[in-house]
Amino acid sequence: MGGRTTQSVGFSMLVMAAVVIVLAGIKAASVIVVPFLLALFLAIILSPLFLWLQKKGLPQGLSLLVVVIVLFGTIATLIMLIGNSVQDFTHNVPLYEAKLRTDFSNFLGVLDHYNIKLPKEDILAMFATDSVMEYIARTLRSLGGLLTNSLMIIVTVLFMLMEISNFRKKLQNSKSQSLQSLLHVSENIKHFILLKSMTSAATGIIVTVALKIIGVDYAILWGVVAFLLNFIPNIGSILAAIPAVLMALVQFDVTTALIVSGVYAAINVTIGSILEPRIMGEGLGLSTLVVFLSLIFWGWLLGPVGMLLSVPLTIVVKILLDAREDTRWIATLLGN
Repeated sequence: MGGRTTQSVGFSMLVMAAVVIVLAGIKAASVIVVPFLLALFLAIILSPLFLWLQKKGLPQGLSLLVVVIVLFGTIATLIMLIGNSVQDFTHNVPLYEAKLRTDFSNFLGVLDHYNIKLPKEDILAMFATDSVMEYIARTLRSLGGLLTNSLMIIVTVLFMLMEISNFRKKLQNSKSQSLQSLLHVSENIKHFILLKSMTSAATGIIVTVALKIIGVDYAILWGVVAFLLNFIPNIGSILAAIPAVLMALVQFDVTTALIVSGVYAAINVTIGSILEPRIMGEGLGLSTLVVFLSLIFWGWLLGPVGMLLSVPLTIVVKILLDAREDTRWIATLLGN
């Protein structure tokens, strides 16, 4: 009995050591892994269009050409829409910081008048060189750089799409039970990513329209940020609201900033809390703690892109764990 326990502990230690080695390898190779993950993500989103074109009788080469045009058109449109906004916003960051410092200084002065004492210097230090606005600008610049250096990602997407139809046939013709399970898992992953992309796009469009109506500057830019961060449930909507609320505060006043906050809260409740669970099902949900921990973990492992893809990647892990009887209990713990 003791020997069996020792053997089980030894096996567990071996598995944990292997996981640490694999994670260290992924972190060391993140320059290669991150573009590959983005390419896989895009290939999954574009695969329905590619397969639909082939079903309509278009040859594979022509279908690929249409997908490339759609992909290049989308990227070019994003660069045109947000490129100038990112540059303009970055250029004006010192002005925004000065305005925020003045507004908060006045606010703290009002609190002092009512004998409410707060650490004034510490609060104002938030708007120094490494302030929230500066951090937002740096993050936007890094995302802009990712868009402009996307040739390798696009080429990888094309090769993945070329393989996707044949790969499905190979899995279906295979007699292996493991490969059949992989087909089921891949369908679940595809289902999640497609639906999440659609709800995120809806979030981005609604945010853009609402901010345009209110008159907040860089509405399209904040809409794109909302689209990207919507892949991180609960936390993402809060992070996406910060730059738009600060922009409303700088541009207008506290009342407008509160209105913008209300708009983001309403969108998050409607899409994140009501619509998404209905169309995606509870089986693809994650607990709030797991979402937060996955954000930290994937961000540490893969950088900013890892933070954006943290929930899709964790959902993939959950689906893979759920596919096996001996690991299903871990998938249940990750669920909401």
